[in-house]
Amino acid sequence: MIKAGIVGLGRWGRNLVTSVQGKSDKIVFVAGTAATPEKSKDFAAQHRLKLHADYGALLADATVDAIVLATPHTLHAEQIVAAAKAKKHVFTEKPFTLDRASAESAVQACAAAGVTLAVGYNWRFQPALNDIKAKLAHGTLGKLLHMEGNFCGPSVYRFDAEHWRQDRDEGPAGGMTGRGVHVVDAMMYLAGQVDTVHAQSFRLAQNFGLDDTTSMLFRFKSGATGYLGTVIATAETWRLQVFGSNGWAEVGDVEHLTTWQMRLCTIDRTNLHHHQKPQVITYPATSTERAELEHFAEAVAARRPLAAAGGDEVHAVGVLEAILKSAQSGATVGVE
Repeated sequence: MIKAGIVGLGRWGRNLVTSVQGKSDKIVFVAGTAATPEKSKDFAAQHRLKLHADYGALLADATVDAIVLATPHTLHAEQIVAAAKAKKHVFTEKPFTLDRASAESAVQACAAAGVTLAVGYNWRFQPALNDIKAKLAHGTLGKLLHMEGNFCGPSVYRFDAEHWRQDRDEGPAGGMTGRGVHVVDAMMYLAGQVDTVHAQSFRLAQNFGLDDTTSMLFRFKSGATGYLGTVIATAETWRLQVFGSNGWAEVGDVEHLTTWQMRLCTIDRTNLHHHQKPQVITYPATSTERAELEHFAEAVAARRPLAAAGGDEVHAVGVLEAILKSAQSGATVGVE
């Protein structure tokens, strides 16, 4: 049983705790720290968390094996390095960091300390996404040609101008940091790493805060192409549609923290003029947050690295950097 400390007890930090507390035999939260301890006292008591005054005190807690970060994006790199120095394994919420150099430094620090580092891309634990990957591998969908995605909602209306989630340094390219990175990671899971990006990003709905309308075109190293839009001043919706040379698969709805359904439609090779109706496929209920935390715990127990040099976690930060450069310059930008 891996004993974890949670850093950040806002909405998402609490969601991570409740996904495993009393339900998992692989990981349990025993301690935590929060920016506003008074607001977290009751939650900490309910879930038997020792509430520390600050991050330093949590790192010094000998009962804690691993740190889980649910903190502002710009803090991740420094907090990961500090955890590595304290010989604590680290699970960080996405985005990993906001620039490739700090991501590489964090990976190196964890490797040098011999601790496991993971990044919270919980979509990879969705049964539907894994089924799409399997259908590409088995040829059901044919050769992967193109993907289209969006991840939208009223995010910019939820926070006032002083909140950290409205800070343009915390949320460069608007909805990309909080939402779009999930879709990019899912696309990379299916198509491999990104070769080039062309992006545009604007603030259209309000006169303060993040960009609210951001869109991108991708070319993957495999040759596949992709499109992603993140509009965070509209109603909630998300979607990922994967087009292969023999058919398409689609996931998407309003809620994304549920177990997804998938729509699958393949070509009728005996009658190419027949418009096939898609079939709807359902899957057993899965908590992707519990799955990702237990996956991390298993890696910790086995002393196995997850995020590593050259891996998708660092590459995804390079993709985010390229999106920012492209949106600012108007040019297509290559990704290392």
